[in-house]
Amino acid sequence: MNKRFCIFDMDGTLVDSMVYWQRLGREFLADQGVTQNVDAVLERVKAMTITESAALFMQEFGLSGTPESIGAAMNDVMENHYRADIPLKPGVREYLDALHQAGAVLCVVSATKKSLVEACLRRLGVADDFAFFLSCEEVGAGKDRPDAYLEAAHRLGAAPSEIAVYEDAVFAAETAKAARFYTVGVYDPCGETEWRRMTALCDETIRDWRSATIS
Repeated sequence: MNKRFCIFDMDGTLVDSMVYWQRLGREFLADQGVTQNVDAVLERVKAMTITESAALFMQEFGLSGTPESIGAAMNDVMENHYRADIPLKPGVREYLDALHQAGAVLCVVSATKKSLVEACLRRLGVADDFAFFLSCEEVGAGKDRPDAYLEAAHRLGAAPSEIAVYEDAVFAAETAKAARFYTVGVYDPCGETEWRRMTALCDETIRDWRSATIS
């Protein structure tokens, strides 16, 4: 990877948090008494922001409240983990250091609320490695659309072709690739079934940060 600009996803890419997110929707719905016919809906929310997910839960299961209030309740559950126990993936710190030494400018684009991104990465000691954090909610679109990547490119002052996008989710990598970013697929156990697709799609892949190098 020899790009001067880098956009990093956070969950499943920089930090080991996907298992928490995977069970969040199911746990939240169970707390609301919803345990039947949830699998198809949970599959759909993978590409959504938390507010979009909350709106879908309201539509499909008749939950009371607003997308914002339901999303806030779900964020409260995750916030405790981001502030307390979600770890960096092994090797991430060293990889970020190598990018800085090479003069790269880094940012984070995440479907997670920006305040939670910052809280987590600051606790882990890497927040200052990034020029800015951008949440998909700020641009009103999830990573099934390129809006957040393009806004980050604008803030970086670079063209998509000059920027590497690091993602663990194949649908997000597909979005970035279609928008002409250089794509780096990052392995996460939660995405094991999609890893073959990821390796075929991306310009580069990282199976383990501890063995990853920059050129």
